[in-house]
Amino acid sequence: MTYRSLAIVLCLVTGVLVCGKAKGQTGQTSQDVDRSQIFRSEPSIRPGEPISQGPNAFGYAAPSANDADLGVQAILKRQEQYQPFTFSASLPYYWTSNVALVPTGEVSDGVLAPSFVFAYQPRLMKTLFGEFIAAQQLFYYDRLGAFNFTSFDAIAGVIYYLPNYHNLTLRLRYDYNRLTTDEWDEFFANHSIVASADMPFRFGRAMQLNLGALANVSVAADPSEPQRSDFEAYGGYHVQFSRSFSMDAVGRVLFKKYYEGGRNDVSELLAVTADYRVRDWMTLSAVSTFAWNQSNHSVFDYSVVNLGGAFALTFKF
Repeated sequence: MTYRSLAIVLCLVTGVLVCGKAKGQTGQTSQDVDRSQIFRSEPSIRPGEPISQGPNAFGYAAPSANDADLGVQAILKRQEQYQPFTFSASLPYYWTSNVALVPTGEVSDGVLAPSFVFAYQPRLMKTLFGEFIAAQQLFYYDRLGAFNFTSFDAIAGVIYYLPNYHNLTLRLRYDYNRLTTDEWDEFFANHSIVASADMPFRFGRAMQLNLGALANVSVAADPSEPQRSDFEAYGGYHVQFSRSFSMDAVGRVLFKKYYEGGRNDVSELLAVTADYRVRDWMTLSAVSTFAWNQSNHSVFDYSVVNLGGAFALTFKF
């Protein structure tokens, strides 16, 4: 059953990549790519993210001193049957201080950014999982409609979870990203290979620190001017105040290596979110992000603040 479902997903992803290649404007800058990344945030703070990075994300408890006494089955956490499919829909609204991500003459606006995510994460082996995700996000500005755009991602990869190594999580994925105008005319497409390592550190039952590193290497892009590879280190801190209320803070530092023009950037991003889980499938969030970019081409320097909230629905099956 797993392999049949896997074949269906691969066919769907292939169809998406082959279709819809109508070219639009190519005069967009790398700032469009940055705007999509800032609003999408890190997976650990995105409303409705399909995969949890917690130590029990895949049904395995952390190894402990009593494992030898209780046997191998002590490592398995009792849970309901694993559900590999996830559908998530979220409706965020933000106020952003710098729509165009420019160094001077900043203009603020509000932006509505609905997103839809469908994920299939089959269990391939005991702690090895596949990861197939299709995600679409739309960005509509209140006053500055010329900046409206959409972002689509098709992702295929694997996740390897190592409970015996401090619950280390390793990911390797292919990511196809397509940016279009609000009339669905493509202005940027990127193919990249993404590798990451994430390690959690628990403090009691209600707090967890995650540290990780990520490399996002672009292998092809059209047009080629904004093409770049990102190398990132990040840390995230999670506090569970009650069964329904939690907060997260995530800090990221990125080095961006552009393939043309000799451009190199360094970016910092801080994101703080508060989540209230109304139901297992419904979450209300307050989100704030602060981002800074420094470039050896000063015209690309910027800082931006985004403040807003989100309503998310998540269904697993």
